[in-house]
Amino acid sequence: DGALTALAARSGVPVHIELTGLGTLPATVEAVAYYVIAEALTNVTKHAAATRAALRIERAGDVLSIEVTDDGRGGADETRGTGISGIRRRVAALDGTVRLDSPPGGPTTLAVRAPCAQ
Repeated sequence: DGALTALAARSGVPVHIELTGLGTLPATVEAVAYYVIAEALTNVTKHAAATRAALRIERAGDVLSIEVTDDGRGGADETRGTGISGIRRRVAALDGTVRLDSPPGGPTTLAVRAPCAQ
C-alpha cells in the first residue's frame, strides 16, 4: 500500500513491511490503522535507538492485526508521553486491544488487534 510505504520511507530506520489479506477495510478502521502505524514508527525513530523495524499487517476474517517490532533498547514507558495512550484510545474506540511488550534491552513489540467487519 502506498500510504504504508510512505510512512516507512519517512521513518528514521529501515522498515520491513509484510501485508497479508487486507482487502477493503472500513474507513474508520483504516484511519485508526494509519494512526497506529505512524505513531509506532515515530516512537521507534524518536525513542528506541533502533537500527531497524518490522511492520506486519494481517487480516484474518474480521480481525485486523498490526504488529510493529524494533531492535531498539526497549523499556518503553507509557507514562512519559501521549503516543501509546493515544494509540490505546483510538483502538479502544474500535473495541480492539493493544499489547506493548518492551523489556529493558529490547526488543519492543506493539501488537494491535481490531475488529474490521464491513
